[in-house]
Amino acid sequence: MVNDSTMDTHNNQPYNDKVDNRTDKEKAIDAWLPITSSRNAKWWYSAFHNVTAMVGAGVLSLPYAMSELGWGPGVTVLVISWIITLYTLWQMVEMHEMVPGKRFDRYHELGQHAFGEKLGLYIVVPQQLVVEVSVNIVYMVTGGKSLHKFHELVCKDKHNCKDIKLTYFIMIFASVHFVLSHLPNFNSISGVSLAAAVMSLSYSTIAWSAAVKKGVQPDVQYGYKPKSAVGTVFNFFSALGDVAFAYAGHNVVLEIQATIPSTPGKPSKGPMWKGVIVAYIVVALCYFPVALIGYWMYGNAVSDNILISLNKPTWLIAMANIFVVIHVIGSYQIYAMPVFDMIETVLVKKLKFTPSFMLRFITRNLYVALTMFIAICFPFFGGLLGFFGGFAFAPTTYFLPCIMWLSIVKPRKWSLSWITNWICIILGVALMIVSPIGGLRSIIVQAKTYEFFS
Repeated sequence: MVNDSTMDTHNNQPYNDKVDNRTDKEKAIDAWLPITSSRNAKWWYSAFHNVTAMVGAGVLSLPYAMSELGWGPGVTVLVISWIITLYTLWQMVEMHEMVPGKRFDRYHELGQHAFGEKLGLYIVVPQQLVVEVSVNIVYMVTGGKSLHKFHELVCKDKHNCKDIKLTYFIMIFASVHFVLSHLPNFNSISGVSLAAAVMSLSYSTIAWSAAVKKGVQPDVQYGYKPKSAVGTVFNFFSALGDVAFAYAGHNVVLEIQATIPSTPGKPSKGPMWKGVIVAYIVVALCYFPVALIGYWMYGNAVSDNILISLNKPTWLIAMANIFVVIHVIGSYQIYAMPVFDMIETVLVKKLKFTPSFMLRFITRNLYVALTMFIAICFPFFGGLLGFFGGFAFAPTTYFLPCIMWLSIVKPRKWSLSWITNWICIILGVALMIVSPIGGLRSIIVQAKTYEFFS
């Protein structure tokens, strides 16, 4: 074990001579990179970072996912996903400091430990990037759509109110990120993240309570919508992807844990796990009421964003849309931070650029501009969730942590841990195969009527 007295004072990280043989230059680089620069987070930072990362815009599409899954399968999928993802999150928190004196601060570092230097990078980085970049794109769309909806609700007078294109609202939303993206690291966005976490609880509560107030609709139906069996099956697959998308916090969990101080006596997994438990209780309070009450009140007529189904009372729904915007601002930052870290690591460590404000300014602005451009080009919200949900979220959330656990911890064959991990892997792989199929089909169906930059 590492002696308490040997502390790398800058990173508040224990090390011994064998482990920390970084040069002063390498230490300076680590102190500059967003993930490793600040290690003084408290356990509640972990709670609201995790809530912000988890409870995304996905929660608003849950009633719609329920309408495509039906009562029995819908409730089962929601509950099982909650349990499996909590279990895989626990595994990742445990694996953060598996090797004494070393911390796996990034998802790909853990992957490299489990699968080998090269293979670990090839397995984890593409998937993690697809998840984080696609979340950022989807959140650009969500932010823009919520601003658009807010404008529609508030601006009732058609004579004085101009109809503004969704494209411009996405640009307005992006303008915030051209400023916020220059906050250096995770701890510096904790205020934004706290606001976002509070907002997620607020708009979820508004969504289900407004639905309760409206009551069960007169001609409500709970059967499957499409007339054809093929349509029903594809929609079912797509809905599984929506649910997978709703539990996507794993991609940033090691990066969040990296900000918590750690010593051999008090490893970071204690406070981190405490934060995760609080976050998961909040997740349950957001997800289950919205999904079940939204579906119960509207049946299969519910929109793919529950707030769009609710038009009254106007002030409340307008407020909920602004809450969504504030929340998504925080979520965007949480998912962008590891991407910034990867880009800056490559530039500074591989391409030998000097760490500077200018380097950060250019790369981060380019990234925000890119996600904004793609969001403007492809704003089909529901289908994108299903497609990305299965394609990249299922592996990083449902079964990659299990494969790493089997590879690193090596539980005994047929032991409870071994069986549990294999069940998660099988379910996760099945999800990864079927949900992109459904999501792709709904993108194709929506794309038929779509015009660019509308």
